[in-house]
Amino acid sequence: MLPESDLAAVLDELRRLRTRVPQLTGALAAGVDGLVVAHDTPGVDPDGLAALTAASLGVAVRLADATGNGGFRELLVRGQRGYVATYAAGRTAVLTLLAQDRVNVGRLHLEGRRAGARVGELLDAAEAEARRRPPERPVRPVPARTRAATRTPRATATETPTATES
Repeated sequence: MLPESDLAAVLDELRRLRTRVPQLTGALAAGVDGLVVAHDTPGVDPDGLAALTAASLGVAVRLADATGNGGFRELLVRGQRGYVATYAAGRTAVLTLLAQDRVNVGRLHLEGRRAGARVGELLDAAEAEARRRPPERPVRPVPARTRAATRTPRATATETPTATES
C-alpha cells in the first residue's frame, strides 16, 4: 500500500492531465494486477475499469510479444462515442484514459505518454522506498498480568471432600 502523500501526488497528476486535455472524461492509474491506485473517473466504476484494463493489457502484451514489436507501451480502443487509451506507467502500473470522440488523438497520445511516465516515476519511487524500509512488524498487545490471573483459587474447607463424606 502506498503512503497517502504518494497517492495524492498520483491523483493530482490525473487531475492536471484532465485540465490539459478537456475532452478527457476520466483517468485511472492501476496496477498491472487490476487494482486501482488512483482515479478520477466520474460516472465509471474504477474497480471494473481497472480489471478490464488488466485483461486488455494481458492481450496487448502478448500481441506485442508475438509480433516481435517489443514490450508494451500503449493501447488505443476507439468506440462509437469515444476512446479508451492505456499507457505503460512504470514497471508495475498503467494509466487508462477515457476521452470523447472529438479528442485530438495526437494530443491524447502526447499528454497520455507524459502523464504515464510521471505516474510511473511516482509509483516506482514509492515502491523503491517501501523496499528500503524495514517491514513493519505487527504490534500485538501483551495482556496485563495480574496477581489473580497467575494464581489458581484455593478450595475452602467446605468444598474439599473428606474421606468420611465418601
